[in-house]
Amino acid sequence: MSASLEQWLSRQEAAHPKAIDLGLERVSRVARRLGLMRPAATVITVAGTNGKGSTAAHLEALLLAAGCSTGLFTSPHFIRYNERIRIEGREADDAQLVAAFEHIEAAREGISLTFFEYNTLAALWLFAERSVRFAVLEVGLGGRLDAVNLVDADAAVLCSVGFDHRDWLGDTLDEIGAEKAGVFRTGRPAVLGTPRMPESVYSSIERLGAVPLVAERDFSWRIEESGRWGYQGPRLHLRDLPPSSLEGPIQYRNAATALAALEALTGRQAPGASGPLPLEQATVAAALGRVRLAGRFHVVPGPVEWILDIAHNPPAAEVLCAQLRERPCRGRTLAVIGVLGDKDAAAIGAALAPAVDGWFLCGLPPPRGIDAAELARRLAAVAVDPSLSGSVREALEAARRAARPGDRVIVCGSVLTVGPALEWLGVYSIR
Repeated sequence: MSASLEQWLSRQEAAHPKAIDLGLERVSRVARRLGLMRPAATVITVAGTNGKGSTAAHLEALLLAAGCSTGLFTSPHFIRYNERIRIEGREADDAQLVAAFEHIEAAREGISLTFFEYNTLAALWLFAERSVRFAVLEVGLGGRLDAVNLVDADAAVLCSVGFDHRDWLGDTLDEIGAEKAGVFRTGRPAVLGTPRMPESVYSSIERLGAVPLVAERDFSWRIEESGRWGYQGPRLHLRDLPPSSLEGPIQYRNAATALAALEALTGRQAPGASGPLPLEQATVAAALGRVRLAGRFHVVPGPVEWILDIAHNPPAAEVLCAQLRERPCRGRTLAVIGVLGDKDAAAIGAALAPAVDGWFLCGLPPPRGIDAAELARRLAAVAVDPSLSGSVREALEAARRAARPGDRVIVCGSVLTVGPALEWLGVYSIR
């Protein structure tokens, strides 16, 4: 009798001695045995400290609107593991995932894999099985040694570089940038979502002989007072586009970056692809209205407004604070926040503090989580007289009791904070 998805995931969590074990040698050996080094006709890899999930979601929406078959791989998930792999815009079901794991198990022949490496191989196997035209692969951690980087991308996107995962990527922005720039390939597009990159990113592009396409230099966007906007790339010029269905000004940048990546692929389609992408006005406008991504400035309206945003590192918290200030409310802003122990909670709190009037701190589960008391110690400089709760749900209840009409509650700090909030608010949906 075949094991269930839950049983497979339980095995995988305990299968490798390290939860994170960066390197491509083991996972690439299994991928070669499965014939997965080329899982789709065209592959787009998306890396970055922040913005990669939103950019990948825009890529998927644009490709689907253009009539292309797509596979999207993202991580982590909020509630269901199935969220990580989408084919034609729909989550992989349990049976598909189990079939992928069975093939991986038969091929690995004693090679030890991490949880994320199993996940990556499952995505690539499913994309190959379905013969998708485009695979959009979001990097899990870093770039150079992330399992996603076993595939040579036809175009690679680097959305941003900021301080996060210092234990793995380095203590300076140059070190982190060099690791993330490892997704670029010789002679292929290297799309930068901002020109404000460490020098190591530009030197990596030059050393590799990749083809740079840089935001605000090679492509740009103009936002009108109405919220509508225009895109200008090397060849593609679009006007009077609707805003993305994802909230926040940052999404203009993410949408433009996705358009630039697709524009860069024009004329570079791999053998078997069916010609240039139809990126006409109507196609792009339709795609912008269909972008879906939970937990990124996810607004739940009501007498008390709820805003859910992962914001799990200082740069993301700075963006969230700016978005909150651009969206004033009549009352107070209350923050429900839980942060993993290996994150810079003090810097996250300092970035959010200018927009927050009251703090509701919650503990997150081990092994990486910390309790509310420890979080309060780390946020002592900004969180005065915070409410402490043992779980996310308890903190949400406490914030709801404290909130008055006209107030808003932000939920942030981790996927492990936002995921339970999506369920608790009843706004989690499966595509």
